[in-house]
Amino acid sequence: MNRKVKVTRTGRRTVDGAGVSLVRVLGNTTTEEFDPILMLDSFDSLDPADYIAGFPLHPHRGIETISYLSRGKMKHKDSIGSEDTITDGEVQWMNSGSGIMHAEELPAADRMLGVQLWLNLPKADKFSSPYYHRINKSDIEEIPFDGGFVRLLAGQYDGHEGFSGEHLPLDYYDIHMAPDATFTIDTKQDASVMVFTLIGEIEIEGEQIPEKTAVKLTEGDKLVIKNGDRDSQVLFMSSKKLGEPVAWAGPIVMNTKAELAEAFDDLDRGTFIKEKIDYEN
Repeated sequence: MNRKVKVTRTGRRTVDGAGVSLVRVLGNTTTEEFDPILMLDSFDSLDPADYIAGFPLHPHRGIETISYLSRGKMKHKDSIGSEDTITDGEVQWMNSGSGIMHAEELPAADRMLGVQLWLNLPKADKFSSPYYHRINKSDIEEIPFDGGFVRLLAGQYDGHEGFSGEHLPLDYYDIHMAPDATFTIDTKQDASVMVFTLIGEIEIEGEQIPEKTAVKLTEGDKLVIKNGDRDSQVLFMSSKKLGEPVAWAGPIVMNTKAELAEAFDDLDRGTFIKEKIDYEN
């Protein structure tokens, strides 16, 4: 059975961090529909003034943050000692687990194009050990199909293996399609699957999907994407629905309000970081 469009979301423009202009496509009103993807922020700008303010040092707990830059640069630094820069076509994957502090700088580039998503952690893994991982361009396979190619950012595709996180499974593809091309992929019947039109417009089972739109799909064992009359880039994400309660405030996502209160008490008391390496600004 082919997957069909269940829900579409285009989000709203907002400002976050120290003054970064972005589109918040998914957020705290879409957690049930897009479970386990909590948040999806979209960046697309030719003007560095939109983003160079960056995201100063801030906390996270209970989620994995995954940033993909089709174009641009992002510098990362965190409280477990990681310091790194990703650039065109690379991925920054961070498990906040029990608690982490991090900062992201966005240096000026010809174009800033990409997304950051938050992947929820299962209740049993909310206090897992934080880690950071960079997925280099050299680690990302480009797998051709008739009318385009798939960049395997993470997970599995057609017998190929990419990076896998330590908690929820995530198959994450950057699908490049030529005009009028069709892409077909087999999916697990009960997987939680969504796509995001980073560039261009597509069609799924007769429904037109505009650019910069998140689409949650119905269950099924196959997805067919038809491209429009120009090149497109479609981000595909497949994971496992958690079906757990979500308690979310700012950069922290837990399962209950009591756990949220404990997290913010930890911040006030200076006990938020459970696994700490000194962070120097």
